[in-house]
Amino acid sequence: MDAALIALIVVALLVIVVIAKSVTIVPQAQAKVVERLGRYSRTLSPGLSILVPFIDRVRATIDLREQVISFPPQPVITADNLQVGIDTVVYFQVTDPRLAVYGIANYITGMEQLTTTTLRNVVGGLNLEGALTGRDGINSQLRSVLDGTTGPWGLRVARVEIKAIDPPPSIQDSMEKQMRADRDKRAIILTAEGARQSAITTAEGQKAAAILSAEGNKQAAILEAEAERQSRILRAEGERAALFLQAQGQAKSIETVFQAIHDGKPDQGLLAYQYLQTLPQIAQGDANKMWIVPSEFSKALEGLANLGGAEGGKSWMDVVPKGNGGSGPKDGGLDTTSWFESQLPPAAEQPEAKIELSSIADTAPAVPSPPPLSQVTQDVRDSGPAADPRNRSGSADPDAPDGPPQLPPR
Repeated sequence: MDAALIALIVVALLVIVVIAKSVTIVPQAQAKVVERLGRYSRTLSPGLSILVPFIDRVRATIDLREQVISFPPQPVITADNLQVGIDTVVYFQVTDPRLAVYGIANYITGMEQLTTTTLRNVVGGLNLEGALTGRDGINSQLRSVLDGTTGPWGLRVARVEIKAIDPPPSIQDSMEKQMRADRDKRAIILTAEGARQSAITTAEGQKAAAILSAEGNKQAAILEAEAERQSRILRAEGERAALFLQAQGQAKSIETVFQAIHDGKPDQGLLAYQYLQTLPQIAQGDANKMWIVPSEFSKALEGLANLGGAEGGKSWMDVVPKGNGGSGPKDGGLDTTSWFESQLPPAAEQPEAKIELSSIADTAPAVPSPPPLSQVTQDVRDSGPAADPRNRSGSADPDAPDGPPQLPPR
């Protein structure tokens, strides 16, 4: 009984081992290389697979995803005999698991050594500056060489990148100094260019300001001159009108006095009386120490006495009544309505007041010129009391004497 139980347990264990050996599971993005009796049999894809126990075995499990390998810095000598350290990064993918297992013993080590030798070959033909600035070219050459070489290994190199290029410390110090000097040079150039542009802009602004100021001064001077010209013309016009009105007033005054004298009909007695009134004024001068009375003075005194009513004579102070019953000429007979009326056109219509500026049209309306002074004087005389028919010789007062009164004989 005990032997049978033990045999059963052994059989069960054997069955379990056989099942474990015959069933295998392949994860996603992986592949397993199967050998049968030591020879390559097949490659298992992801999923559940059945193997022949004790005959088939899994040689290797290959990762089919894209892998990244970073290699440590490798010393490389450039064309100008400078040693630099370059570390690279390789992106690759296994495309054929069988070749990756049987094509090379260790494809990672093989790729590292191939990258180092290819990098030294490519960078060795470049100087330091070309190596620092030509990374894209180095990356392309490395990828081309690695992809062509690793193809038989069942690998595909997707991309090769140079991670860093480390020149010697002395070279780094020189490069930093050179870079600093270049930056200082560019800063000085940019500062000078900015100062130049600022000076040019400032000069142009000052030039424009000076031009505008000169234009403004020119316009102001022109307008000031035009205003002074207009002011002088208007003042001259006003003075001329004032002189003309004054002349009209004097003409009216003289005409009125002259007409009053003729209307009063003065005689020799009045003239003698005026002569006597003038004598004290002649004697008032400081230099008049002696003056002579003419011989006609006594006759003038006799005539004055007779006119004063002596010896029954008629006094010159007696007023001869007019025909209209008045005592003399009336003021109503003198027309003064046009005394202060100017015969000139308004000042604004004078030709001198028509100032032509640049903004005014070239043609201006014609302005009538004022009449000459002689014509105006003649018009005043013709329109004055002297032109009145009543003042003519044919219409004189019949009661008035024909001539100045004669002094009675002594």
